[in-house]
Amino acid sequence: MQYFDIKQLHWNGLIRDQLLGQGLDRLPHAVLLVGLAGVGKTAFSEQLAALLLCESVGSDLTACGDCQACRWLDAGNHPDFRRVAPEGDDEAEEGAAEKAKKKTPGIIRIAQIRELEAFVFTGSHRNGNRVVLVTEADAMPPAAANSLLKMLEEPPSSVYFILVSSKTKSILPTIRSRCRVIPFGAPDAAAATAWLASAGLEKQAARYLQLAGGAPMRVAEWKDQGQLAPIDALVDSLISPPADPIALATRWDGLLKGDAVFRMENLVEGVQRWLFDLAQERMAGEVRYHVGWPRPKGVENLSPIALMAAWREINQFRRSARHPLNQLLFLENLAAHILRALRPAVP
Repeated sequence: MQYFDIKQLHWNGLIRDQLLGQGLDRLPHAVLLVGLAGVGKTAFSEQLAALLLCESVGSDLTACGDCQACRWLDAGNHPDFRRVAPEGDDEAEEGAAEKAKKKTPGIIRIAQIRELEAFVFTGSHRNGNRVVLVTEADAMPPAAANSLLKMLEEPPSSVYFILVSSKTKSILPTIRSRCRVIPFGAPDAAAATAWLASAGLEKQAARYLQLAGGAPMRVAEWKDQGQLAPIDALVDSLISPPADPIALATRWDGLLKGDAVFRMENLVEGVQRWLFDLAQERMAGEVRYHVGWPRPKGVENLSPIALMAAWREINQFRRSARHPLNQLLFLENLAAHILRALRPAVP
């Protein structure tokens, strides 16, 4: 587990104070952390789990990091801790080399939830708390969610459930009703930029922060995964695109083949955000995501109606972006939609 003092995410300090202000004894047995991806929910959940399992909690209510329980948790083998996360697609199991390229987020399967039953309803190994951490809880289909619900209804007194989600609407209302819902917001720009600088990303941090919707930890993840260069390359291709959709698609195809982390769904999302910004610039004179990038020439001549129509059409592309039957043909079709929307409006 990543060991990370949640007090370092000072923009979430008020949440921490409200949740822990009355001590661990008053902590709810089920919490659901919700909000934008990349604002520190997972780091917060991990250290809340560490705090619940620590056998030498500090006076400031932080895990000590040195006791046997903390060392076990840090090594990933604490007997009273279970972490549940989405499993990759079955298609990703074709071999080690292909797995690195194709593995994409999947679902939390009902078998994963059922495996928790023996853990939840059996006594603690350390005579202390037991913790279940469910990241991306929105990835549970109804059957898995209902299986978890049975455990949430009457959990043993020493068992704590921590659920994390960036897609709250996908969580069953019955699950939400059994948890204390804790919303997380994005930090202000100054705090986020300062945190990114401390994380080693000072240059053009504001540019990527806008693109990430103000979520600093998402930008840090992009940096760690090597996604900043392909993001720049995609935006560059949209600032001054070739007139031929085949040429634009070929450029994108090379970008995807040259980077195993930057995938088709990332490209489609980037294209859709670019169209949104062009439409907003035409209608309101401002952009939301690409504040730090050069603006393309001739924006004033574009039709906001055509731009928004293309933005809506690309929702269809997002549904099949993870598994296109023919990547180059998919990209050519996407490029044709984009270039059509970028034609100057007829007076």
